[in-house]
Amino acid sequence: MTESTKLWASAAAVGLLLGAPVMAEDIYGMSSDGLSFPFSSAIAKGFTDAAAEVGAKTVVLDAQGDILKQTNDIDDLMAQGVAGIAIKPLDSVVAAGWADKVADAGLPVVASASQFGDPASRPIDDVYESLAALVTQQEVAAGREVGLLSARLLADQNLDVAKVAIIEGAAGYAEVSQRTEGFEAGMKEAGQGYEIVAAQPGDWSAEKGEAVCQNILASNPDVDLLFNQADDMVIGCARAVDAAGSDAVLVGFGGSKLAIAAMKQGTVDGTVCYKPEEIGRISFKVLYDVVNGNAEHKEDFITYPTPGVSIDNVDECVGQW
Repeated sequence: MTESTKLWASAAAVGLLLGAPVMAEDIYGMSSDGLSFPFSSAIAKGFTDAAAEVGAKTVVLDAQGDILKQTNDIDDLMAQGVAGIAIKPLDSVVAAGWADKVADAGLPVVASASQFGDPASRPIDDVYESLAALVTQQEVAAGREVGLLSARLLADQNLDVAKVAIIEGAAGYAEVSQRTEGFEAGMKEAGQGYEIVAAQPGDWSAEKGEAVCQNILASNPDVDLLFNQADDMVIGCARAVDAAGSDAVLVGFGGSKLAIAAMKQGTVDGTVCYKPEEIGRISFKVLYDVVNGNAEHKEDFITYPTPGVSIDNVDECVGQW
């Protein structure tokens, strides 16, 4: 991995999109894990918007949550003769093989919003060797922000040991373990004792998040904090909390438009602010740079700030998804 880990602010990333003219045959591909996921859809929007700004064409394929389809989508993009491919993967371990295949064909490949390779054996900023770049949130650091925020939200209760339930994402996603790791580090750093009394997957959806929170509240009615690893799930979980009459602190992850609105309404207590459109824009920028010879990219880790958000600073987070 290169030593030049970069922190790009939004305005800088947009400004750098200006460069050499695009050749007519330059088409850039994106393989999305599922455009029905608002976060992934926002990444795709940022990718296509950035391409349009420089007159480039894009092809975005929707895996619809199916790993076999995503494998075929990547083959299809290569067959279409795209100049480079950005991938928002369904499975980080399987994705390593996709990156090898694309790189072996001589095409630059970028990981968008999720690590490639086994997250259990490599830190998030150890970028997989076949990638031009990994453009993502620093998931562990963002999880730490949620942990610190959660400790502040719990402070008034003076709990020696807070009972915490985690509504996880879905199997195969590196973010699940990384967000939990960061969350626990933040709670410990803040000096807040805690016990994880339940951890169940909510599959990134509001419906599943609501069902999981219902189950958790039924078996742990005295839970103090519900940590949802995505804002879609926290919206569903808020409905379950309301129905159960629970006083549990409710935190999400991602800074979605719905979560920001729910915080202003008082039904969600906190989240962390992500910018998926920026991920898409920078993913295109990296491919564009490599194809047009504007810059070299090899195993670069590219991220941006992801602050924790509560009602105290909610207006500082503008939802992109």
